[in-house]
Amino acid sequence: MDRTVVVVVATYRRPEYVRTCLEHLRQQTVSPTRIVVVDASPDDETRTVVREFPEVEYRRNDIGLGATATSRAIGTHDATEDIVAFIDDDAFAEPEWLERLIAAYRPDDVGAVGGRARNGREGEENEGLDRIGRFLRNGRLTGNFAADPGHAIDADHLLGANMSVRNSVLRSLGGIRDFYPGTCLREETDIALRIRKAGYRIVYVPDAVVLHVAGDYSKGTRFDLRYRFYGARNHILLLRTTLGWGDPHLVRYLGSVGGSTARVAVSGLTTWSSKSGPAAGLRGVAGGVIRAGADLAGTVVGLVAAIAPRDRARDVHRATS
Repeated sequence: MDRTVVVVVATYRRPEYVRTCLEHLRQQTVSPTRIVVVDASPDDETRTVVREFPEVEYRRNDIGLGATATSRAIGTHDATEDIVAFIDDDAFAEPEWLERLIAAYRPDDVGAVGGRARNGREGEENEGLDRIGRFLRNGRLTGNFAADPGHAIDADHLLGANMSVRNSVLRSLGGIRDFYPGTCLREETDIALRIRKAGYRIVYVPDAVVLHVAGDYSKGTRFDLRYRFYGARNHILLLRTTLGWGDPHLVRYLGSVGGSTARVAVSGLTTWSSKSGPAAGLRGVAGGVIRAGADLAGTVVGLVAAIAPRDRARDVHRATS
């Protein structure tokens, strides 16, 4: 049976990346039924680019920066297609990308399918082959979404730059939610953990490939202190809203925070050597303490926010319904 697919591209101030992304979507061996670009930019540059692609629908997200999940929700709230596929604006799909994703939905118990995101690093295809997209006992996550195990495998979560969901499953779970501001970390894992909790499989298909070029951030840089803060904050929200306060993963995660923060704080000691000298050692220790502070602050803020989490995507739905 032929399956209908809508591809949603969430973007913020990356018009040239959007153009390249859409050019690659035009070259798919299986054409999507629809393509929707949801733009949170404060200007019209992306809208102008999308006009070059008359088959593509343009939508607005007026929240702006830091609302990727809301953009995904805006792109999917009225979807009637069998499958909803998500690709980042800075991810460029190989020609068989969509065909490979669709093929993995043949078993009815598959709720979501994701693919490989090449980053252009030597040897990345062999990194973490036994830990691709795992949700660990201590509540932490593994990535390794550039790895190629040579065949499809089951996973616990997927990379938002290259993932898809069965629309009927997405609808049954209430759609996309957005508790994840700032750098938007964990927003894609939210739907994945809910899908797994509902009893569906998540499949990682390494031959559904995108090149993830990692476009510039509009604020800050990847893995800076802001990234660390929101990573810690949003992880608490993820565990609380998908699993609940009493879930063992959340309990174990909170129990591990103190130890991991201490390890980060003293990590700068590794730079203290006779070759680097005391000045470099002090800078390393100070850097470790600052990183640990960002982790701890994010955890505390996340705990407070988790008491009464706000779903921004639901707010948008209410405003437009």
